[in-house]
Amino acid sequence: MYAIIETGGKQYKVQAGDVIFVEKLSANEGDSVTFDRVLAVSGDKGFNAGSPLVAGATVTGKVEKHVKGEKIIVYKYKPKKNYHRKQGHRQPYTKVTIESIKA
Repeated sequence: MYAIIETGGKQYKVQAGDVIFVEKLSANEGDSVTFDRVLAVSGDKGFNAGSPLVAGATVTGKVEKHVKGEKIIVYKYKPKKNYHRKQGHRQPYTKVTIESIKA
């Protein structure tokens, strides 16, 4: 059984036991989180796509830890104007282990 959920403006295909990295959630480590924006569910009864969401479907996960992604470099440059700006960025993520899918 798998589900397609939406969180942080992105969509993820998840199954029970999967580990995903989502945009940072406001939950503490060890807390349980519920994703209620379920776009589709596939299981024993077949495929069920919502329009836009599947009614009554939820995905439950456990927050493992908060991490940062790799550093990216943002470099701005204008030719012939002596303008250079260099800036780094590390995006915060939350590591979530999917526990169950209820459809």
